[in-house]
Amino acid sequence: METCSTCATILSTVDDKTLSEKPPPDQRRVPCCGRIICGDCIVNNGRFAAYCPYCQISSEPSPLPQGLKAPPTNETSQEASKRQRPPPSAPSHDPPPYQASGGDFDDEKAAAEPAAAADTLHFLNHEHDSILSLSLRYGVPQDALRRANKINSDHLLLGRKTILIPGAFYKGGVSLSPRPVDGEEEELRKNKIRRLMTSCKLVDYSVAQLYLEQAGWNLDRAIDRYVGDEAWEQSQRDKSKNKASNTRWFFSGSK
Repeated sequence: METCSTCATILSTVDDKTLSEKPPPDQRRVPCCGRIICGDCIVNNGRFAAYCPYCQISSEPSPLPQGLKAPPTNETSQEASKRQRPPPSAPSHDPPPYQASGGDFDDEKAAAEPAAAADTLHFLNHEHDSILSLSLRYGVPQDALRRANKINSDHLLLGRKTILIPGAFYKGGVSLSPRPVDGEEEELRKNKIRRLMTSCKLVDYSVAQLYLEQAGWNLDRAIDRYVGDEAWEQSQRDKSKNKASNTRWFFSGSK
């Protein structure tokens, strides 16, 4: 019993009777390996009439090369790289000494890094300005505007005259709002004074201005100094109370 070498169809007869009533098409026995290719496979693929798919040899002139090389062995890429990799050679010199600090490299890196852009002061026009409009106008995310100005709710913007545009997102450095009469620097100082009075619950405007002047108009530093002074005054009051409570008073009766 013989079968087709490509589709495994039975080609021989059983008990001198064909398995199909249809006349079988012309089949072909390839001369290279003796295998049989049925006529259906030859009709479906004309190359099988002059080509052996197993030996990959054509019995007629063909532009393709006769026969192909054997497939490579089942070797993993890692094993092949290990086999082709040359053995490591001994280092030609000692490694450089260890440095605790980066040295010149840190200086070069710091010089290469661009300096952070300063924040830009925007003077609010409440008829047109909002968190969304400022975000679109300066190209700054809304959350970044809220964090930079410590705004928990957007309606609190109505109580402000100015707002800071964070320089980490806006590199222009130029305010897109009209300038006030007193100037941008003076308005920025007034804004810091108001923020200090709100943070520390100060009532006296001159006291807040004095703390900011002594802190070089650094808001965080002025807040820390004011809180430190308040803590010192409270400790002095506590000491005086303790001293007064420990003092014994003697009253002499009249004779």
